[in-house]
Amino acid sequence: MRVYNYLNLIIFSFLIFTARIASSQSLYDINTIQKIEIWFSQPDWDYRMDTAKHGSESYLMSDWVKINGIQYDSAGVKYKGNSSYDSTQNKNPLHIALDEFVDKKHQQYTDIKLSNGYGDPSHIREVLGYQILSNYMHCPLANFAQVYINGIYIGIYSSSENINKQFCGDHFYTNSGTFIKCNPTISPSPVIKSNLKYINADSTFYTTFYEIKSKSGWNELVKLCDSLSNYSNALASFMDVDRAIWMLAFNNVMVNLDSYNGVFAQNYYVYKDKTNHYNPIIWDLNMCLGAFPFAGAGTSSMGTLNLTGLQQFSAFNHETDPNWPLINAVLANPSYKKMYVAHMKTILQEQISNNNYKILTNQFQTLIDTAVQSDNYSFFTHTQFTNATTTDYPFSSYNVPGIYNLMDARANHLLSTPEFVAIAPTISNVASSNPNPSFGTSFNITTTISNATSTSVWIGYRNDKTIKFIKELMYDDGAHNDGIAGDNIFGATLNMSSGFVQYYIYAENANAGIFSPQRAEHEFHIIYAASSEPSLGDIVINEVLAFNDNNIVDEYNDNEDWVELYNRTNQVLNLSNTYLATKATNLNKWKFPANTTILPNAYLTIWADDDSSQQVLHTNFSISKQADTLYLSRNNIILDSVSVANQIADVSFGRFPNGTGSFILMNTTYNAENINFPLSIQSLNETNFTVFPIPAKNNVEINCEGSQFVEIYSIDGRAIFSTPFINKVNIECTNWNSGIYFIRINNTVKPINIIK
Repeated sequence: MRVYNYLNLIIFSFLIFTARIASSQSLYDINTIQKIEIWFSQPDWDYRMDTAKHGSESYLMSDWVKINGIQYDSAGVKYKGNSSYDSTQNKNPLHIALDEFVDKKHQQYTDIKLSNGYGDPSHIREVLGYQILSNYMHCPLANFAQVYINGIYIGIYSSSENINKQFCGDHFYTNSGTFIKCNPTISPSPVIKSNLKYINADSTFYTTFYEIKSKSGWNELVKLCDSLSNYSNALASFMDVDRAIWMLAFNNVMVNLDSYNGVFAQNYYVYKDKTNHYNPIIWDLNMCLGAFPFAGAGTSSMGTLNLTGLQQFSAFNHETDPNWPLINAVLANPSYKKMYVAHMKTILQEQISNNNYKILTNQFQTLIDTAVQSDNYSFFTHTQFTNATTTDYPFSSYNVPGIYNLMDARANHLLSTPEFVAIAPTISNVASSNPNPSFGTSFNITTTISNATSTSVWIGYRNDKTIKFIKELMYDDGAHNDGIAGDNIFGATLNMSSGFVQYYIYAENANAGIFSPQRAEHEFHIIYAASSEPSLGDIVINEVLAFNDNNIVDEYNDNEDWVELYNRTNQVLNLSNTYLATKATNLNKWKFPANTTILPNAYLTIWADDDSSQQVLHTNFSISKQADTLYLSRNNIILDSVSVANQIADVSFGRFPNGTGSFILMNTTYNAENINFPLSIQSLNETNFTVFPIPAKNNVEINCEGSQFVEIYSIDGRAIFSTPFINKVNIECTNWNSGIYFIRINNTVKPINIIK
């Protein structure tokens, strides 16, 4: 019996250990293959999903889906894709929606998009493409997954992060903007393009080219197309130009023609952020690197390219073709065109010419080799997979080029063309006059630039990562802290109006342009304000909302609880080594991200929603509205704490006076001074009850029809009385102190004044 129990203990411990490993493994870890298992009890599950694909495209409810051994019951599953889907195939692309029928997610993800390797003998094009693209613009995470359905191995898939509202919140700090998927909703043809070309003012003419993923947006789409087609000189006023240029540059360098640059002008999204600029997002890279050889021409031609055509594909294809208005707008502007070439050269130099793409290709093919060997439903043999880097293979009506055959020759071709041979300026010795300027002070950025037109040197800067860069000229005139006029040292003066300044520099001459850093605007230089770490008394918890029912929303448009801190000093405080927690025994529960600062006499608000995977300030714990204590600490020393209990919906618990006083119930003042005192006497909801007398002295009578439960709170938020009653209750308050109290029934709160 002891041996049996001991073995059971070992097995149980092993299961817990493996479950923890599975749960901690990132769904998009680039170095591991995910295992995704699907189980249907319906014997005709394949027929049902085929039927749905040809009809409403609805999800079939699975019995369960397992991700690395973690089971999610009743997940939705459906086939996806256009040319990659075929009802006669055993291996079709899949979309798994964990939350389609029940509210579930794996880590922070609800959707899993799985591509079946259609048209790609190498099996790695999509993952390789996203890995390279991630260096230059926002894009989905991607890796590999082995998929099993009802215990049968279906094969190796590429798994890509879904582009949805959560993705927008992660990357653009809001998800409620106009959100458009640019893919034809009917079978594409050379005439059917999602190209952002203006048709007319009637939005119904656009419905076969686009899908609106936000609550509304058809009229916004029409305005965007009108602006792009007819007012392209104002491109920077309505589109993030740098991201648009990176998209076009990547598509061209990587011969990704199943994209905006190709025949159908598809497979991308645009999202309108809070600055009212549209941001392009590339989607669906399974046929990049020449696996889709259709460049398009005019409105009717597929523009099919052979290997030489792919290798020598023009960097300026569609430059004047009105069916690609975004390409027209970028290449018609001399500076944008130079930026476009500069971005292309950066991709070529960092990924192709130095053979980094070959290192990644070898890494990925080695990782999935065994999984490919056992893939009985692959579109290609294992030999074709092994040789896919150097051998061209026939597929459909064309040949899919060997990746190395294509890209080595492509890099050589592009870098030999006049626009790429042109000598760009050089940027060096980028420096700040003060490495850590004090808040509110000015500082100078200088750089040495040669071979540039003196009126074409720019600095882009911002002090908030959620806004666009502001662009201003730099000068070599001796009047901008730049040395003497004409010495090739350019200068600009910036102000430290936040905890940091992000900036980059761009310079051009008549023939070429260059960025510093070269991945700008996706990457940038940064200067941090002078700061100190907080000591006891410097910073306080100023306001807490632990029951957010209909208050302010976060960047994901969710009503989450929040904690507001207040800096009581005249200095910038650096919170890099500071923590928030709800247990004194685990003060280091959530650490502030590195270089998080709070400005002098200012506020910083953190979302307490148990979702630290999100991109701004979100803790890995939540606050109980029934009873909890919040701790702010550094080096295990508690800087401040507050206990909350029996919180009322959308009523916060904050210090009054602001920053120094005791905690009281109040109307919320998110990220602002606590001035709403006392709590509004208006009911928060419509529960009809009466209180008598007002004011009261020794007794309070409450009348409310039906069976109810009453709670009474002091002004500092302490619960002092509660009881159930039917229709009427009389409460003795002889021993209560004079002052304001709050009576709560359901979610309705009313004040009562007790006098003595």
